[in-house]
Amino acid sequence: MTRRELLSTGIGATAAALFGHGNGLAQSAPIGRRRLGTLEVSALGLGCMDFHHAYAPRVSRQDAIKVIRAAFERGVTFFDTAINYGPFLSEESAGEALAPFRHQVVIATKFGYGYDANGKNIGLNSRPEYIKQMTEGSLRRLKTDYIDLYYQHRVDPNVPIEDVAGAVKDLIAEGKVRHFGLSEAGGATIRRAHAVQPVTAVQNEYAVWTRDPEHEVLPVCEELGIGFVPWGPLGAGYLTGAIKPSRKFDKALDIRAMLPRFTPEARRANWPVVELLQRTGKRRGATPGQVALAWLLARRPWIVPIPGTTKINHLAEDLGALGFELTGDDMKEIEDGFARIRVEGARSTKALLERHDIGANLGTSSAGGHGLSPLPQRRTQ
Repeated sequence: MTRRELLSTGIGATAAALFGHGNGLAQSAPIGRRRLGTLEVSALGLGCMDFHHAYAPRVSRQDAIKVIRAAFERGVTFFDTAINYGPFLSEESAGEALAPFRHQVVIATKFGYGYDANGKNIGLNSRPEYIKQMTEGSLRRLKTDYIDLYYQHRVDPNVPIEDVAGAVKDLIAEGKVRHFGLSEAGGATIRRAHAVQPVTAVQNEYAVWTRDPEHEVLPVCEELGIGFVPWGPLGAGYLTGAIKPSRKFDKALDIRAMLPRFTPEARRANWPVVELLQRTGKRRGATPGQVALAWLLARRPWIVPIPGTTKINHLAEDLGALGFELTGDDMKEIEDGFARIRVEGARSTKALLERHDIGANLGTSSAGGHGLSPLPQRRTQ
């Protein structure tokens, strides 16, 4: 089903009425709320990576601001960015876009990478003193005096997670941060961090065709009362059905040119996943992308996807996923169908997967171990 066909359906008409384009900065009708631990956010967030990082074409700051403000007008209150999106550019765009209504939204950003004097990413760095240094830059770019949700972007194999959590705990005590999060972390690391400073949310990749969090991370989050934020909920656009095998990616600007799951052969082999979503969507008057988001929303009440987009019409389509709920039969159809599909290609490059924590990737487990983060050194008398 195309976007145009969607608007001719009942759900499409409802979505258009609910999320119609406004010109002011006043919010539209609420789109539903969810809780990440103790933090309340809109049921869908907006990922702000796509504007200036990872995918091509990139967009101007003014175009990014238009999309971010359009999301707020439609009821989105949860916005996700990071220092290294750009780098720095995504935080700058989000800060300018959200400044007029800062206290009505929840801003999440991330620390954990180091930069040289020229702003070049030089690898992981979660040393406590460096976290605090980078926090000042994020606050400045975001035009705010506090960060609602502060994630460690990737687990640092050189810094005990207890030290990282302690640094964020200090920032919370100073009023510069309100909630602590982890990204691409496994169960053991989550438990260790949570024991020092309660973790509000974990952000790992999760989608219909990427099931890595199910074996370890989601059970730990449920046990500890931690929210879960899936990044890549639309499979970098593939699950919308818009990326055909013939599409070419910019090798200099688009990370999908390097991903094993996005070779032409893999895209052809994985098309049954899209067809599965299309079958459910046809019955529900929804696009495959909307079904992919609705599937995540149906998995747990404390899951909040953050699809990213650079286009307002795609934003409206994503929010249309909130206009219906998948039934038990729908969910069974998707699960049974997916069980018969072998997804071709790893979800990321070997180098990037190696930066994920033990237990965050399928085929690894942190049970009985301490994860990728080193244990704190014992003090001697």
